[in-house]
Amino acid sequence: MEKKFVLAGVMGWPVEQSRSPVIHNYWIKKHQLNGVYGKFAVKPGSVKDAIRGMPALGIAGSNVTAPHKVEAMQLMDYLDPIAKKMGAINCIVVQPDGSLHGFNNDGFGYIQSLRDVKPNWRADEGPITIIGSGGVSRALLVSLIEEGATEIRLFNRSRDKADALADEFGGPIKVYNWDERHDAVSDVALLVNATNQGMYNQPELDLRLDQLPKTALVSDTIYIPLETPFLKQARERGNLTVNGLGMLLNQAIPAFKAWFGVTPEITDELRAEIAKTF
Repeated sequence: MEKKFVLAGVMGWPVEQSRSPVIHNYWIKKHQLNGVYGKFAVKPGSVKDAIRGMPALGIAGSNVTAPHKVEAMQLMDYLDPIAKKMGAINCIVVQPDGSLHGFNNDGFGYIQSLRDVKPNWRADEGPITIIGSGGVSRALLVSLIEEGATEIRLFNRSRDKADALADEFGGPIKVYNWDERHDAVSDVALLVNATNQGMYNQPELDLRLDQLPKTALVSDTIYIPLETPFLKQARERGNLTVNGLGMLLNQAIPAFKAWFGVTPEITDELRAEIAKTF
């Protein structure tokens, strides 16, 4: 008997730039599965119709990307506790009874991407500085706190957004004024860009690294380009760097397992396939 056809994809607006189809379709072929992973271009205003229509269309689930992560969360029948805490979802799994379960695998993907580059990485190695207070930052903050971070310095151009996150999550988060950011890297163990600054067609991140310890791990959640000017600057001065591709790859693993029933692996061959798209 032929295996059941499984359809999944990524939902966003725009969505053409996503490399998720490359990842999932590679795994589908690798494991000889009967399925496909596509791009669902869903305009703002059509999110509810698109998501609620997934069970009727026989769609196994979907990744959710900007700008739909928060709205999609409101439409779930069940929310994973981590996703609820993060305030957004990036993965929908349609259940056999048609109910919609929402998850957020971004934090898992991010933490694993750090360990892929530095296997002995620990969140309590020293202070962590995060630039940005958007949706990605929420996922990172929740995950870093759960991993045992003892001091997180949070910066955002609009301080009120950073203050709101600190009030919500508490713990080791301390908010600083934007103009203090250059001095807040002098003793950090991890420095993170969680903004879109440095992304293709966006201005560079305005952050000086002259005081940054050479031992600090420097991370960017962006993967287009694979090396932002921020990461290039850090690498050239001797810091170990992590781009956003590892986060994308690792967050895809639990989603793929939920939809296709197989736990895939990240291989050099897969990375090479993705590299061809840049």
